[in-house]
Amino acid sequence: MRSKGHRMQIKAAVVQEVGAPFTLTDVELGEPGPDEVLVKIAGVGVCHTDLAVKEGHLPFPLPGVLGHEGAGTVVAAGTAVTEVAVGDQVAISFNSCSNCPRCAVGEPAYCHNFLEYNFGGVRPDGSSGLSAGGTKLGGNFFGQSSLATHALAHERNVVKLPAGVPVDIAGPLGCGIQTGAGAVMNSLDVQPGSSVVVTGAGAVGLSAVLAAVVRDASHIIAVDLQEGRRKLALELGATHAIDPTAGELAEQIRAIVPAGVDYAIDTTAVGPVVEQLLAAVAMRGKVGLIGVPADPQAVFTVGLLQPQLVGMTIRGIVEGDADPKTFIPYLLDLHRQGRFPFDKLITKYPFDQINEAVEAQHRGDALKVVLTP
Repeated sequence: MRSKGHRMQIKAAVVQEVGAPFTLTDVELGEPGPDEVLVKIAGVGVCHTDLAVKEGHLPFPLPGVLGHEGAGTVVAAGTAVTEVAVGDQVAISFNSCSNCPRCAVGEPAYCHNFLEYNFGGVRPDGSSGLSAGGTKLGGNFFGQSSLATHALAHERNVVKLPAGVPVDIAGPLGCGIQTGAGAVMNSLDVQPGSSVVVTGAGAVGLSAVLAAVVRDASHIIAVDLQEGRRKLALELGATHAIDPTAGELAEQIRAIVPAGVDYAIDTTAVGPVVEQLLAAVAMRGKVGLIGVPADPQAVFTVGLLQPQLVGMTIRGIVEGDADPKTFIPYLLDLHRQGRFPFDKLITKYPFDQINEAVEAQHRGDALKVVLTP
């Protein structure tokens, strides 16, 4: 990194166009605005949402810089910043406006301006903060664009980390891990002694499994095609692991819990899988949908009478209904106690091996990739 007037030259993984690989590029990063901080990235997770944008399944202006699970050290702060200071270690989460009705009641994941603040590619004033060769880049992704050696973030979406936290792996707490754990702890409020099924044992799904263990659920069922992920789910505390190719999924679930499960969480965003979950839910059961579909128009079918007969709740979940300012410290405290070992989900890769890391994650060789610049 070197200064260039009032802009810094850094390395970033730029996506030039839909479907293109990440390209490590020298880019220019502006100074932090009054409510912003400049973070030197120690580690950044690669999330399914990053890849969904890269492949054109979600909106974002390209060429641009993605990344929304960053963590590192504050190296500069804007004049209005009071919550963190230079030298503080932080995790960076999603951005929100702080002013809308949902933000006002502590539900920033449902910010009325969520798409604008996280997918718009610019700051609220229309600037990006990122450029390359004089060309403006899409930036401010989830208020950070942290697939880079340095990132600008907002005071609103940084969380100061307690002493002793391994900062290089803290970034995924800001999205994927927070989403899975929050679905269990916040959105569905899983109760002790209850039954839970999670479809998809990736990083988000296994974070839900870890949270269900914390909540003392009596039956924790993980569903995944890959044997290695099913085995890891059992090691992390799942009581059962199901291969969905071994038979009708609803029947396999009801063979374990004949009355049906109290809570079901889907991370696959596959319509037929969701339909099977609906058939496996107990009376007054709750179904949480947290997967991002490859096709935004993807659907599943549910009869209008079925939810009424069962008293079923079906709800979409964003970011685990979490307020990162309070939920990330809570998860870190559980980790300190040895009750939430999210580090077992993470595989670290050097930043310059980003495309190889993405392929490893796609193959299932890694659950949650964290890149270390």
